[in-house]
Amino acid sequence: MGNYLNNNIPLKYVDYVPDTSVIIDGRFTSFIKDHEGSRVILPEAMLAEVEHQANEGRSIGFDALEELKRLRELENAGKIYIEIYGKRPQDWQIRRAHSGEIDNIIRDVALEYNATLVTGDNIQRDIAIIKGINVEYLKSLEKEFKTIEEFFEENTTSVHLKANMKPLLKNGYPGSIVLEELSYIVTKEELESIASDIVKRGKFEDESFIEMDMFGATVIQLKNIRIVITRPPFSDSLEITAVRPVKKTTISDYNIDKKLYERLENRANGILVAGSPGAGKSTFVTALAEFYASKKKIVKTMEKPRDLQVCDKITQYTSLEGDMEKTGDILLLVREDYTVFDEMRVTSDFKVFADLRLAGVGMIGVVHATKATDAIQRFIGRIELGLIPQVIDTILFIESGKISQVLTTEYVVKVPYGLNQEDLARPVIVIKDFMKNKPVSEIYTFGDQVVVVPVGEVQGKNPLYSLAAGKIKDEISKFLNTEKVSVDLISDNRAIIKIPDTLIPKLIGKKGETISNFENIFGVKLDVDTLDEDVNVLQDAVFEIKNKTIFIDIGSRNKPVKIYVDGILIMQARSSSKGMIKLRINSDTGSSLYKYIKQGKKIQYMISDDEKK
Repeated sequence: MGNYLNNNIPLKYVDYVPDTSVIIDGRFTSFIKDHEGSRVILPEAMLAEVEHQANEGRSIGFDALEELKRLRELENAGKIYIEIYGKRPQDWQIRRAHSGEIDNIIRDVALEYNATLVTGDNIQRDIAIIKGINVEYLKSLEKEFKTIEEFFEENTTSVHLKANMKPLLKNGYPGSIVLEELSYIVTKEELESIASDIVKRGKFEDESFIEMDMFGATVIQLKNIRIVITRPPFSDSLEITAVRPVKKTTISDYNIDKKLYERLENRANGILVAGSPGAGKSTFVTALAEFYASKKKIVKTMEKPRDLQVCDKITQYTSLEGDMEKTGDILLLVREDYTVFDEMRVTSDFKVFADLRLAGVGMIGVVHATKATDAIQRFIGRIELGLIPQVIDTILFIESGKISQVLTTEYVVKVPYGLNQEDLARPVIVIKDFMKNKPVSEIYTFGDQVVVVPVGEVQGKNPLYSLAAGKIKDEISKFLNTEKVSVDLISDNRAIIKIPDTLIPKLIGKKGETISNFENIFGVKLDVDTLDEDVNVLQDAVFEIKNKTIFIDIGSRNKPVKIYVDGILIMQARSSSKGMIKLRINSDTGSSLYKYIKQGKKIQYMISDDEKK
């Protein structure tokens, strides 16, 4: 009984102190309805924990707030009496709620009031009994709404529920998925009940756990179903997505060629399994992991979330304190033979994969990719280029639930495909089609750029020309601050650059210094020409008179040029290798032009296309 009374509370009553476990799922409301006239003591510590969870966007917090509002409605109806007791806990106590700090405060409140503690947590119940506190343990309630499992049919791979929308189901197997829309609408209230049930079961049910609970998003593994609950502000409304494997396979189901089987068994230690979403990567990886486990290998997994349906022999790890690098550090101490790294996404994931592989651990990594070679490119820039063949030796591309392509990597020093000069030999990563034993791509450095060049697909012009031309164009465009740049690499050591006529003097520079600098940078001879759109267009002449010579800066090298005075053609000439026309003042033509310049007449030129005709 309580040790003091409010004026509105009868002389005979029972005190109940609920903890968070029975507030989040509606159990306490159902319980207290059968105990009218009781006093409910809500510890400030419990309210602070609920507020913290709601502010973090966690489903548990929102569910608890709804339950507390229902309790207040019961008090307003005169069914129960509510008191809020205690001090708000400190931040460190709220942050350490998972380790029992808040539960301890709630137990102390029950002990101080000689009240009955109401809980649905086994550990909380047992500790309370040990401390001599009266305990009422509430089992899970039977729900009237559909559970998430009831939406799944025999071959349903995923269920998509959104508030006030019709449920969507994906049925079938990889390669033959059909989207089905159900005929009824799930209301927001119904979806909140389903979400609350999922969260509660994820927290207390065997073989289930809450993988992640962040602001607006909760990831729960409910036995073999991976569930993502999102709510505002992360998503525009409450949404539940549930995914499960529909087919358990073994390695023999994939009809693997004897040659590939032998490689997987004896020589593949850095494996990438790639494919698009829903292609069947996780199903295959599960079969591959169990294949190695059956060969008396110790196999572990790194997953976030842990949703691979592997046998009990295989231990599944997630991120340690939210960091996969720490998980990798632990795995180095475990001495496993193979580690499955499911769903590598961020740079740190690829680095952890590489570190474990270079330490001698057999690695199986899963990545999203639309092509097999794209999977390898995910490592470029994340680890040293020369380490890629040591980290990855086999790539298995999964499409429609089958292995559609197998690639291998090899590190050699050679002249890259398409080049002829022996002095261009360099380290090259050769990617081969394993079944055909033919190269499909090569990876190497070109200047400061890493290039991936298809082998056998480019005919005629050297495959490096387009790459080199692109780099030259980028640098010239940046220098001239224009996108109107065309570059054509016509040989190993010569390129033609076409730009607007007005920008040619800037690119050539004084006495050709600027263009010469670019030639030294790129290691090729650069010919500057006018864009076709600028040919046969009158341009204002830029000229300089020096040492009794008139210098007209055309910009274009070795081009036929027409000179105009007030629109009248007076002469034709050819520009020099530096893009200049030089006229001595004491010559007939030079004397006439000098006179026109002194008179202030308009001097113009036109780059002619006569030669083209």
